[in-house]
Amino acid sequence: MNKPICKNIDDVSKIESNLKGWLEEKAKDYHLQYLLAHADDGVIWGRFETDGTLITQTEPQDLFPQNNFAKLRWLTLQQCRIFSKTSEIMLWKVNGQPQSRLIIEPEGTDSICESQILWGTHGQKDEENGFTLLWDGQQGLRHAVPFTDIELESDHKLKNRVRLEVHHYIDDDNSSGVARIYLSRLVDLESVKI
Repeated sequence: MNKPICKNIDDVSKIESNLKGWLEEKAKDYHLQYLLAHADDGVIWGRFETDGTLITQTEPQDLFPQNNFAKLRWLTLQQCRIFSKTSEIMLWKVNGQPQSRLIIEPEGTDSICESQILWGTHGQKDEENGFTLLWDGQQGLRHAVPFTDIELESDHKLKNRVRLEVHHYIDDDNSSGVARIYLSRLVDLESVKI
């Protein structure tokens, strides 16, 4: 069974003082495309330009100001994943201290592919900045994904729901014969009919 490469990243000393800079550096080093962060005050989506510059729904400009989306800050961050089709870096805190790990998925790695449907039946695109505001009917919960390859009907309804592709990796316990998921990572965003 071909497994992914998984290792700790020890270069975390700059995170507290320059979170955005650290993420941009790692995105450039590992060719990462998207950011998904969970913070005390909300969910933060972002995308990386080819030069590594991070664009979120609130920075460098607030794309949907009426929604008062959370900003990416170390103080409120719970966990953050930056990812692409080939790798992912996950960042989190342990007793207030940064921890991170890298997963690289070489070609031929065995995985289980899962498409998780994201919240949102309706959307409003910001093509210029590469984000789509998603919401679910009258619920009021909204988030802005860094993805515009979405077909919308005239009433802003999504033709196909946006999905987050996740890869799960299996490990066999030879002593018990049990196979289990031991590692998972984010891979891509898509909007296709399934």
